[in-house]
Amino acid sequence: MNIRFLETLVTLAQLKSFRATARALHATPAAISLRIRSLEEGLGTELVDRSGREFRLTPNGEYLLGHAKAVVAAARSMRAAAHKENPVQGRLRLGVIETVVHSWLSRFVGLLSAQYPQVEIELMVDTSSVLQKRLLSDELDLVVRVEGIDRPQIVSTALAICPVQWIAHRDLLPPGPQQLARQVLQHPILSFARATVPQRALEEVVAQLAGREGVPVAQTRITCSPSVAAIVRLVRDGYGIAAIPGLFVSDYLDRGEFVELAPLPPLPAIAVTLCRNAQAQGLTHAAAQVMQRACTEFGQETAPRFIGVLC
Repeated sequence: MNIRFLETLVTLAQLKSFRATARALHATPAAISLRIRSLEEGLGTELVDRSGREFRLTPNGEYLLGHAKAVVAAARSMRAAAHKENPVQGRLRLGVIETVVHSWLSRFVGLLSAQYPQVEIELMVDTSSVLQKRLLSDELDLVVRVEGIDRPQIVSTALAICPVQWIAHRDLLPPGPQQLARQVLQHPILSFARATVPQRALEEVVAQLAGREGVPVAQTRITCSPSVAAIVRLVRDGYGIAAIPGLFVSDYLDRGEFVELAPLPPLPAIAVTLCRNAQAQGLTHAAAQVMQRACTEFGQETAPRFIGVLC
């Protein structure tokens, strides 16, 4: 649908004259008449009542005039925004899970600062459920969490898949895979905060593993913590075995201080997703693009060991 034709209809309804409308729009009366005819053909209805000497719209014309005004106003607003000097600036309220902190957050901050130096970041690190609540209550602008948010007003963009591994201190378990699963089930298994997606997935795997090894599920112990630093410290102290993304402990793995227990059943990967309100300001959408770039660059450096990029 031609926006110019809708603008012509709005002006014609105001001036109630084809000649006056032609003068206002710097066109000929014939051109104005042709635009209205074309609009009527496109809509499949008559807009102007041509049976009388005085100008008036048909009932359908009166009804559609309100819609035409709304479209014209939106188009004018869009044109104004496109030509307005409006650099990306202001405060970005960003919420992320710890996975991002231990991966591409610093790269994102650096890229954003270089591209948009007038942007100030207010950072919050929390669980996915808390971040979702804060985004929906308009307390955060941009959120990176586990899985998307199924709400019509929220745009969710898949960023990456982070593999989750069984991680232990090299001295905790005897060498060799013999009865490894049974030995693992005798130790506390360290995971993310309770009721999170990774923790619930771990519970299912542990229950299946216990059943396979003939160990009562009640005898297994899953220790939950929202702090990755706390989990890593406990692994270093030989307290238990972690079920976390290997990227959290890449240095320990490279040094051989921690080992991956590959023979154990695989754990579901973490799907990291970028979420924002569809009606967010330009700053938020610009920051989202930078976040995708930061994730992509980090993934290219670490894949496939630690991350699989989706964006």
